[in-house]
Amino acid sequence: MKTLVTGGAGFIGSHLVERLLEDGHEVIVLDNFSTGRMENLDHVKDSQRLTIHRADVSGYTEIKPFFEGAAWVFHLAALADIVLSIQQPLSYHKANVDGTVAVLEAARSSGVRRFVYAASSSCYGIPDQLPTPETAPVKPMYPYALTKYVGEQYVLHWNKVYNLSCISLRLFNVFGPRSRTSGAYGAVLGVFLAQKLAGKPFTVVGDGTQTRDFTFVTDVADAFMRAAESQVEGEIFNVGSSGTYSVNHLVELLGGDVLHITKRPGEPDCTFADISKISQVLGWQPKVSFEEGVRIMLENIDQWRGAPVWDEKSIAEATQDWFAYLGKSPIR
Repeated sequence: MKTLVTGGAGFIGSHLVERLLEDGHEVIVLDNFSTGRMENLDHVKDSQRLTIHRADVSGYTEIKPFFEGAAWVFHLAALADIVLSIQQPLSYHKANVDGTVAVLEAARSSGVRRFVYAASSSCYGIPDQLPTPETAPVKPMYPYALTKYVGEQYVLHWNKVYNLSCISLRLFNVFGPRSRTSGAYGAVLGVFLAQKLAGKPFTVVGDGTQTRDFTFVTDVADAFMRAAESQVEGEIFNVGSSGTYSVNHLVELLGGDVLHITKRPGEPDCTFADISKISQVLGWQPKVSFEEGVRIMLENIDQWRGAPVWDEKSIAEATQDWFAYLGKSPIR
């Protein structure tokens, strides 16, 4: 069927596009390439069932024609960076809130049958309950987390008021090939792989005992497919790995020296999704172990050859607003 993916040239979006094409669907990609990269779609760009359009999702009039005839819409387009969201809250509101409303309205007015939203587990802030269920309190710590949560509320509201069939997936610490390599300070695996290529030590925040629910990107793409194919609507589902893994364990798998840097405010010591709901309702389970996922990334390490190589000084400079606005001092 005809499907549309916003942010389809991004990290997760490109893997979802790949999966949709593998399953025989026609795919329309909307991306303004502010963070997405055309290279992420190089391996599928010659498909006769793929069309790519440069467009900003916050422009309803501009994007509306692309939704005509689409049965499924996957909304992944967003700005995603803690530091930049603190520095540029209006830009994040425009992309993540106004953009979501424009995409919802374009989908509704075009008769889209299914709408799947990429939400963020950052809405839980520093959770009190581990594993964290969907019913846990929402405590966003910075504008990125807030705007993604507000976007989710619009999605659920369009489902309730306009009967647009919607599902929201709260994603936990997604990793894999083509993950983001830019921004004020990128995701930990991308940072570490660039450091490994450069022969530099891994900049481990704090003592490295903090754990993350690292979820492999192909499992996340599969969760999007399960959500679209189901008849369930108006629900929120966590998408995680069914485990949580320390940064120290990641360093052991990658192999290399370590440089410890200041622990950052607003970051939880542990992220760990309770995925019992999505497993029971949608029948989804992760398939790729953390260790297997890291092995795959090491096999693809050349993808990070052009990525920024962070060190203690550049990280401190990039994250100074993070410390300032969240009320802490960066001095150890």
